[in-house]
Amino acid sequence: MHIGMITPAPPRSLSGNRASATRWAGFLREAGHRVTIATDYDGAEYDLLIALHAWRSAEAVKRFDALYPEKPLIVALTGTDLYRFIHSHPDTTLRSIELADRLVVLHDLAWLAIPEMFRDKIEVICQSALPLKRRLPPAKRSFDICVAGHLREEKDPLRAAYAVRNLPQSSRIRIIHYGKAHNAAWAQKARDEMARNSRYKWLGERPHWQVRQAYAHCLAMVLSSVMEGGANVISEATVAGLPVIASDIAGSIGLLGRDYAGYYPVENTEALQACLLRAEAEPGFLQQLRQQGDIQAKRFTPARESAAWQRLVESSKDLVVVHRMC
Repeated sequence: MHIGMITPAPPRSLSGNRASATRWAGFLREAGHRVTIATDYDGAEYDLLIALHAWRSAEAVKRFDALYPEKPLIVALTGTDLYRFIHSHPDTTLRSIELADRLVVLHDLAWLAIPEMFRDKIEVICQSALPLKRRLPPAKRSFDICVAGHLREEKDPLRAAYAVRNLPQSSRIRIIHYGKAHNAAWAQKARDEMARNSRYKWLGERPHWQVRQAYAHCLAMVLSSVMEGGANVISEATVAGLPVIASDIAGSIGLLGRDYAGYYPVENTEALQACLLRAEAEPGFLQQLRQQGDIQAKRFTPARESAAWQRLVESSKDLVVVHRMC
């Protein structure tokens, strides 16, 4: 099949949307399909269109459906689709959901955010990650905890920094933050935080291999988001054997499980600080998180993600045959 894949993230972007589209395209090409990735839809006649983001790719979804109503259409829903735009821009977002033949979501609880009439379209495909080649020795003078996420509102990106502002002098905790600032205001906030908080270091946007190095030598990761569609950094951390401390949002619970021990109430600085101090003081707590992560990591293999996409596309191919026969 010739598959069109629409993502709002431009080429060479290090955003999660672009990384997802590139990885999915790789899986489908390995299965023998031809895949064209674009940021918008130009009217080309694809056998199948995959649109990443119901709201941002809404015009592409609408145009493809109008030009080729007999062709299958898959919409992959992001965190902002599920937890923001479905409320702030319901007409546009729900129109894409309605037009889609299948809805791809990235965690087990995403269905809770989707109107019941569309839930039979849902396919859960967890994002995968590659294991590390080896662990690196941790820093000797500090207890390094990484944050891997861009600085924008949805990520609550400075929560870990706030949580380490007033730690006891005896604590060795340090936050190492990788991620691009969404705008100049966020960049200034991060710089201001570094100026007042010696335990926080923002490194900005870095190549993925450098982030993986952080996974290899840090002792835990914080995911402080207020909304996530199924963060790939959870897959990466668990596959790397890195314990995750996460806000208790549906997007994280849907990947790590309801019984995971590393949650704290979203936007609660004091609760996060308590988790971080416990991680530093109690090796058994980190070991518990690592073991629970290991169980979930079995869901996040490239082979499993690739097989799920291939099954979805093969089932869509049958739809094309049916449509053409009609």
